[in-house]
Amino acid sequence: MNWPRVIPILLLRGRGLYKTTKFKDPVYLGDPLNTVRLFNEKEANEIVVLDIGATTEGRGPNFEFLEDLASECFMPFAYGGGITTVDEIKRLFFLGAEKAVINTAALDRADLIDEAARLFGAQSVVVSIDAKKKMLGGYDVCTHGGGKGRGRKPADLAREMEDRGAGEILINAIDRDGIMGGYDLDLVGDVAAAVSVPVVACGGASGPADFRAAITAGATAVSAGAYFVFQGKHRAVLISYPSEDELQSIFSSDV
Repeated sequence: MNWPRVIPILLLRGRGLYKTTKFKDPVYLGDPLNTVRLFNEKEANEIVVLDIGATTEGRGPNFEFLEDLASECFMPFAYGGGITTVDEIKRLFFLGAEKAVINTAALDRADLIDEAARLFGAQSVVVSIDAKKKMLGGYDVCTHGGGKGRGRKPADLAREMEDRGAGEILINAIDRDGIMGGYDLDLVGDVAAAVSVPVVACGGASGPADFRAAITAGATAVSAGAYFVFQGKHRAVLISYPSEDELQSIFSSDV
């Protein structure tokens, strides 16, 4: 049975694995390669690997490290962080990545989306949209690790990116990141209603009920970071992922 995809998101800084809260206060979790091996064993659908330091530090992807990661990763993986050219995307795919996740460059150089979709196919191009609630209502798209507001509505940007050829939208609620308090379903619904391509909900998952709620709100797939790496109120590091039977239990009666 094809259930909605459930995707762990791993955050990199250098060669370390970290987890943030509302895009701040990164906590070191350990070696990303060991974590990837554990997700292999647990048969995760796919993973998304995001280098959260690349754009703010003004550098591109760490291809040497990504080659090591690709050699350990036996599931489809997408990479984002510091991507600004089609040559970088080509190199990612050569190393074994299946999708390129583009965030800041989607606004700073939007024609990259057109070019990448034309060269590699829409299915290979994911646009990641980080959105923050505004004081007086609505949302603002942010880039540079959430530090730069762009004055764009997430749904409008998602629609533009679909028109340019993006095959998937990853919508991340900055205010929910790492708190495990549930997805921002209004945000997920707004973006999902604006596009026909798959939408992946991100930011706030605390368990199966949140996965079901995001799919009901319009998401095609769900993702999580803290939920898959922390356990208990003291947030002890423990890698988890639902089994096939658990996925059936999560989705079969609601989706």
